[in-house]
Amino acid sequence: MMSAHPPVGGLLREWRQRRRMSQLELACEADISTRHLSFLETGRAQPSREMVVHLAERLDVPLRDRNQLLVAAGYAPLYPERSLDDPALAAARRAVDLVLAGHEPYPAVAIDRHWTLVAANGAIGPLLAGADPALLRPPVNVLHLSLHPGGLAPRIENAAEWRAHLLARLRRQIEVSADPVLVKLLEELSRYPSPEGSRRPEPAREPSAVAIAVPLRLRTDGGVLSFLSTTMVFGTPVDVTLSELAVESFFPADQATADALRATAR
Repeated sequence: MMSAHPPVGGLLREWRQRRRMSQLELACEADISTRHLSFLETGRAQPSREMVVHLAERLDVPLRDRNQLLVAAGYAPLYPERSLDDPALAAARRAVDLVLAGHEPYPAVAIDRHWTLVAANGAIGPLLAGADPALLRPPVNVLHLSLHPGGLAPRIENAAEWRAHLLARLRRQIEVSADPVLVKLLEELSRYPSPEGSRRPEPAREPSAVAIAVPLRLRTDGGVLSFLSTTMVFGTPVDVTLSELAVESFFPADQATADALRATAR
């Protein structure tokens, strides 16, 4: 019977090409001969379990896809995938909850590999006023919520700039992971219209932290709030779920935003 999985050699070649590495470059990185690597890619040689993991590490293959490489080579998956509510991940879940709660009164969210909302702190709620309730029904995709005409997009002062920033991040994520769900998401988001007025010239501002990164400038009942965002990931995950989890934290980009958020929290 023919295997239902693609040959491991072809998958290794695809990942090498995706990383824009020649056989010589990967062979040097992996400390093997180019001849042996060529035999692995063409199927003339079968990699050991250790060799699959070794090459995947050199190619920075995501853990989910390392499991697929192992299965394609005839081995059992190495990296478990558990729900974040699994008792085995209790310590990690507590860490995420501590980060989210500790970031208040500033907003923060935890998202999975497809930008689906996993958790959020209490500061995020007031920023979602006016969003279409359909976009807030679980599962919530934060990119849909940000860029959809019924979401935050009409209230984002620098919508064109923020949209370009998010789509560029998504494209880089696709380059790294080759995830077909993300490809479909990018196609959908790219079809969203630009909000009215998003291209109007911005007023001149005094030099500030905003000049060092792309801000999110959101119109609210309390005025325009400006945020800079950071991303936190687990440093050495060996679980698929943890490797794909990220915490997006939003910091005030100016004193007015910080004061407004503290006042709201009080």
